[in-house]
Formats: sequence, C-alpha cells, structure tokens
Amino acid sequence: MNIHEYQAKELLAERGVRISRGRIAFSPEQAVVGYRSLATEKCVVKAQVHSGARGKAGGIIVCNNDREVAKAADQLIGSHLVTHQTGPQGKIIEKVYVEAASDVERELYAAFIVDRASERVVAVVSTEGGMEIEEVAAKNPSAIVRVPVDPAVGLTHFQARELAFALNLPSDMVGQAVTTFMACYKTVIKIDANMVEINPLVITRDKRLIALDAKINFDDNALFRHPEITERRDKSQEDPRETRASDHDLNYVGLDGNIGCMINGAGLAMATMDMIKHAGGEPANFLDIGGGASPERVAKAFELVLEDDNVKALLVNIYAGINRCDWIAEGIIKAVKKLDVNVPLIVRLSGTNVEIGKKMLEESDFPFISADTLGEAAHHAVKTVRG
Repeated sequence: MNIHEYQAKELLAERGVRISRGRIAFSPEQAVVGYRSLATEKCVVKAQVHSGARGKAGGIIVCNNDREVAKAADQLIGSHLVTHQTGPQGKIIEKVYVEAASDVERELYAAFIVDRASERVVAVVSTEGGMEIEEVAAKNPSAIVRVPVDPAVGLTHFQARELAFALNLPSDMVGQAVTTFMACYKTVIKIDANMVEINPLVITRDKRLIALDAKINFDDNALFRHPEITERRDKSQEDPRETRASDHDLNYVGLDGNIGCMINGAGLAMATMDMIKHAGGEPANFLDIGGGASPERVAKAFELVLEDDNVKALLVNIYAGINRCDWIAEGIIKAVKKLDVNVPLIVRLSGTNVEIGKKMLEESDFPFISADTLGEAAHHAVKTVRG
C-alpha cells in the first residue's frame, strides 16, 4: 500500500524528521486559506497523487501570492496527472498540498529499503538528489552509497554518521543527519514499511536539513497490525481492478496485455505469464486465486478478469493440491452462466479430482478449449487472440 506525500511527511515528522510547514486542501478556497496560515510569501502547490515525477508533469507549481495559489489549485484539482509512472490514463488529483517554499542550497537522496536478498533493511544515500535513483544508478553509480543494517542491532549512530559523511555534509550538520536517518529507520521498523524514501533531502541556505518530498509504502501483509496506517489508504489512486480484488482477498495485478490469467499459486502464475510471453503473447494480468479457493471465489475471480475490456482470451491454469479441480470447474461453469462471456476460454486442470473437473467442463454447454500442459494452453491462448 502507498500513501500520499503529506501523509508520509506526517509519519516521518512524528519521529524527528524535519519537514516544511504545509496544509492539505481539497479546493482552491482551502488552498488560499492554507497559504495564508503559513505566513510565507512563496509557496509550492503540489498535486497529491501516488506517483513520482510530478514536477516534470506539471503537478508542482511555485506561487508567490494567494491569487496564484488559487489558480494553481483550480488547475490541478479534478484533473488527471500523467507521468511515466501512471501510464497514459494518469491519476486523478483530488487534493493538493500547499507548502512553504524552501531556500535550497543542495539536493540529496536518502532511502531505507527492505532488501529481500540480504534479508535486512539497507540504507541508500546519494549526493545527487532530485533525480530518480534508477537514473542516478545508470549514469553515475559511484554516487550511490549503500549501508546494510543488522536487524539484531538496528541502525547505529556510527552508521548514521557514515551516511552523513557519504553525503559530504558540513561537520555542524552531521547531528541533523543522524537524527534524520535514525528517524527514517525507526519508521521502517515501527510501521512495517517496505520503503521510506526522501527525495530530495535538501540543505537550505540557513543550514537546515529538510525532507522536501517523501514516499512510504507498506507491506500489505502487516497492515492488520496498523489500523492507523490503513486509514490513510486512498482507493482513488489505485487500479480499480486491484482494489476490487483486494476487497475479495484475491492477489491481482493489472497488466497491459490481452490474455487474461486465472491461476492458483504465485509461482505458477509467474510461470504461466512467462509461457504466454514465450508463445508470443502478452498477459493482461497476474491473478492468484489461492490454494483453497471455493467455487464462489473462482467465480468472483473470473468476473474480475473479464471486467478488463482488453482481455481477448482467458487462460485458466490450475494445479490442484489443497484445491480441487471439481471446485474450479464448478466456479467456472457458474461464472460462464452468470456472465456474458464472449472470449475464448482455455482451461488446463491438473491434480486433485482432475478427471471429475474435466468431465464437468465437457458436459457444460460452453465451448471450452481444453489443454493438458501449460505450453499447450499458452499456445492455444495466443492463437485465439491472433485469430
């Protein structure tokens, strides 16, 4: 789960990270009231969407008076911001963050990321802030410093100072940096975040270290422990298909292809998408219905995939262990009867009660395309979408 910039800053500020004064606004009128409350001449009006590169896309506007603030808020609120991360459809801007402008001297980068390969949190800093870290890694990898944190000890003050020295900070600012880095690490641990990123982390001309932008995303599997975080979820920023899937405890990720997938097991789902690509096709989604899916759950998954207008064929690939092929078949037949299915349906079943499941499909009135192997199923799917 992701949250907005202003929400991330609130969480970081609670633990000691310095941020600029700001106000959230849902209308131009609220934006002006917020600007006046800041008692500053220059401010920045920022679109609050779950995406980076907002500045390049016109989602961050510098203003010098309340008239400019009202104009900027009116321009942003209700529009769609399109960045390279959102795709061509963009994301709706429902609110803006009015923030006091900072007199920036240098821009830095800092992040604390859960590294699954090393099974620990890794601190990442760079002197080249304000840029996407992938771009820095490609152009100047030596500018990135990584410090792994021992989970048994946590981030030490020595490591925090090491990070500060890597950023070439003046000696009188090292203490601010240590406070900032310790707070970031504490945030990751206390709220089960996957990542805390500050980009840019700026040095102002009066020698303050400020988080000018912040991003936090969370481990969905740990959200049950943090209702205060779940309350910050903004479903308007999520793919509606993924939101509906989440509401039904289905693991769904929308993709750009035209072959819908309904699989049980994440590994099998990845293998199925790979096989579709190998056969020359493009998967429209990742969908793992889980190991103990009931017929009702299967029918709901079926409905979810077919809501995507880009889907021109649907491939069902089930290896039944805990699951049962007759349950899957029952769910498919139920969905076909309920929905107006007008795309080819390729079904590959294997495992528990496979013969019963296949017989149920054969005796139904819908013209299923049966496959015995994953390769055969992928071949049929690609062939049907190509006509």
